[in-house]
Amino acid sequence: MMDSIFIGMSGLLASSQGLSNISGNVSNLNTAGYKRFELNYRDVGYQADPGQVAGDGASPYALGEGVSAGAALQVFRQGEFRQTGNDLDAAIDGNGLFVVQRNGETLFTRSGQFAFDGRGLLTSREDGARVQGLHDGRLVDISIAGRDTLPPKATRTIAFSDSLSVNDGSFSVGSIIAIDSLGVQHTLTLNLTNDRATAPGQWSYTLLEEGAQLTTGTIHFGGSGEPDTDGRTHTFSYAPPNAAAVDLTLDFSKANQFSSSASSLKMATQDGKTQGLLSKTTIDAQGRLVLAYSNGDTVDTDPLALASVQNPQQLRASGDNRFALPSGMAVSYGSAGHGGFGNVKGGNLEASNVDLAQEFGELIIAQRAYQASSQVITAANEMLQQLTDLKGRR
Repeated sequence: MMDSIFIGMSGLLASSQGLSNISGNVSNLNTAGYKRFELNYRDVGYQADPGQVAGDGASPYALGEGVSAGAALQVFRQGEFRQTGNDLDAAIDGNGLFVVQRNGETLFTRSGQFAFDGRGLLTSREDGARVQGLHDGRLVDISIAGRDTLPPKATRTIAFSDSLSVNDGSFSVGSIIAIDSLGVQHTLTLNLTNDRATAPGQWSYTLLEEGAQLTTGTIHFGGSGEPDTDGRTHTFSYAPPNAAAVDLTLDFSKANQFSSSASSLKMATQDGKTQGLLSKTTIDAQGRLVLAYSNGDTVDTDPLALASVQNPQQLRASGDNRFALPSGMAVSYGSAGHGGFGNVKGGNLEASNVDLAQEFGELIIAQRAYQASSQVITAANEMLQQLTDLKGRR
């Protein structure tokens, strides 16, 4: 009966380890990217039962020695996505692990709680580990250092749209924007005159800035109302004060001449940009940081590096939502949406995959197993006590 006490004690120990596993899972209910642990139990070796007779169909090894808690494996089931309102948070929808480097060690995580540090490096908010991007197949730091501004871009083309009326003798287009090489914005005016008396279908124009003439030219319209090939564009050298001279093209290819009641020609687009200040940084579905600037331009960075291993359960949990790669374990790198990797959801975090209903169910089972093992020990102890009492009455 002494062996029954030791077997019961093994049940108490295994159940208490199961309770510790459940406690760890429940306590990480709100840990981003956490993967629950599943504890496996195994029966312990068996003793030969001298009471069994060979050939009677019963196993000669019928006396078990108890139970022990086996390995606790992490379940890499996808967690739910939660919007955070932080543009730099990221979650992986599908296969892959984010890659970070800390103290020279490469680690992996499903937690995408990112932020920029004082040097402009994208780092993890948990521990400051540097988030890795992928450039030509190599892991690199992701940095926005020196990208706070974008230089201005001088206007090279001003395009016009809408129509001129054959019934109008003249027309003026104001508020034409041109940006010089220094990012200074200039307002130009285009004065047009209908040459129908001397050249039907032709308009002469003069481009002015603050009353000063910049260039002149003509537009020739065919019978369809569209400009002829030789009158669709006009290029001249534009040299604003203190700025570099550029070749500026006036594009009339989208202009038309009709018998409308009034002319409506206007500037449609211009391709210049003032200096841009970094205003927002987001993460797209391919895991690229998209830098948005005040002048409307956007710039992409290298994509976030994603890692894949053949058997994620073999990764070693190292705390801070990190996994380390055991020695000799192969890993492959890629980017979101390619090579079997999932997409990235910016502004989201992957929630813990802990299911409270499941954990509470296992908690009840662990508690009952503990109680049952304690009852076995109590019963064996009482039987031993009865034997002791019998001996004392002799």
